[in-house]
Amino acid sequence: MNPYATNRNLARSASTDQGGFAIVSAIFLLVALAALGAFMLTLSNTQHLTSAQDVQGSRAYWAAKGGAQWAAGVIIATNACPGGSPAFTDGFNVVVACTSHDYVEGITTRRVYWVRSTASAGGAVGGAAYVEREVQVFIE
Repeated sequence: MNPYATNRNLARSASTDQGGFAIVSAIFLLVALAALGAFMLTLSNTQHLTSAQDVQGSRAYWAAKGGAQWAAGVIIATNACPGGSPAFTDGFNVVVACTSHDYVEGITTRRVYWVRSTASAGGAVGGAAYVEREVQVFIE
């Protein structure tokens, strides 16, 4: 047997063992980058959802305020609480509730109206897209 041939085989097997380590590190890097990409995608989706909910919350507030103004117009025109809800809801369910109370000040009787206007949209309470706003006003 040739002693040099054995050393050459040992050197060859040592160099091939190091090739597997490169694959392990490459797989680790791919998994780490995939996890980072998934995290960034989740964060981006969350930001878009909260931005859309903020816009819907603002629209719901203005729909509720519009319901209160509609009730004020009916009260001024008829001196009575309005029945029903406004027709201009723009995709929101607007519910207007009104109560009136008479107060006596000396010889004068004053009527005060309490109006609660609630606007909601987006399905059931607790859902991801659900939004609700309420406006309350007193009218004398």
